[in-house]
Amino acid sequence: MTAPRRSHPAEVLLGAQAGAVSLPVCDHYSGVEARMRKSLALQAEMAEEFGACVFDVTLDCEDGAPVGGEAEHAQLVTELALAAAPGMRVGVRVHPVDHAAFDADVATIAGRAGDRLSHLMVPKVERLADVVRAATALDAAGAPDLPLHVLIESPLAVRHAFDVAAHPRVQSLSFGLMDFVSAHAGAIPADGMGVAGQFSHPLVVRAKLEIASAAHAFGKVPAHCVVTEFRDAQALRTAARRASREFGYTRMWSIHPDQIRPILEAFAPDDEQIHLATKIIAAAADADWAPVQFDGTLHDRASYRHFWQVLARAHATGRALPSEAKAWFAPAAAEN
Repeated sequence: MTAPRRSHPAEVLLGAQAGAVSLPVCDHYSGVEARMRKSLALQAEMAEEFGACVFDVTLDCEDGAPVGGEAEHAQLVTELALAAAPGMRVGVRVHPVDHAAFDADVATIAGRAGDRLSHLMVPKVERLADVVRAATALDAAGAPDLPLHVLIESPLAVRHAFDVAAHPRVQSLSFGLMDFVSAHAGAIPADGMGVAGQFSHPLVVRAKLEIASAAHAFGKVPAHCVVTEFRDAQALRTAARRASREFGYTRMWSIHPDQIRPILEAFAPDDEQIHLATKIIAAAADADWAPVQFDGTLHDRASYRHFWQVLARAHATGRALPSEAKAWFAPAAAEN
């Protein structure tokens, strides 16, 4: 008699969350040609090192294109995206939907490289209508399956975050700290844009929590804002840890290559978490996913789901996995 196929943890545990989006924990932005090329080269190098593409590269038109040179910059990022190494995740941030260059950006970039891109980032989204406008432009450009990432950058946008997150084309919501603070006309002091202030000012904290909650409510990815003190490694580590552990963010922006590895480290589970998760998921699988007692604590599918997600995050951040956990992420296992 043939033994029954052992169910894969993701197949058993995700249930209603099976459609939840999982993305690399770091999204690296660059808009100057030389830096874009270096970012793409670094992405390929680190993918070889970790055995997976561990961060996205988003090529920037909004801040990267010189005034009057928007069309030429759109052509440049299109060529760079098309030339990226196979298997790499490359996105593009276009201009806002009310900018004169938006339609041309989408037509050029998505029209030529839509099949190669991982996502299109739309900044300054204020309400659901802006998402609908962007999705319609993508459809017209022949890229109906390209996911949208959106930037929430104002009090009004925070108000509409749940409506935006509910749209099926939206894959991730990012918090735009600098514009959010500026949108308050001086009511939030400048230190609200710094590492300390952005985790203490009530309006900024509220916005971060609203965006994270909206994203998780609809199985989307909340992406934390930049740390502008890019030469302060400890400040970055602190911000990344707090974003991950206290604010519910599962992804974070990088604006300098030196920020990428600290973000990966901060968002990755530590060895103790990985080994505990492996033991609990193995015990659950041996019990055919019935409740088990482990070290004096009862576990069932609710906690199994958490520990499986710990392992998925470890895999996505290139952490070393125990041999049994590795088997769950082998291509043959993932197909079962």
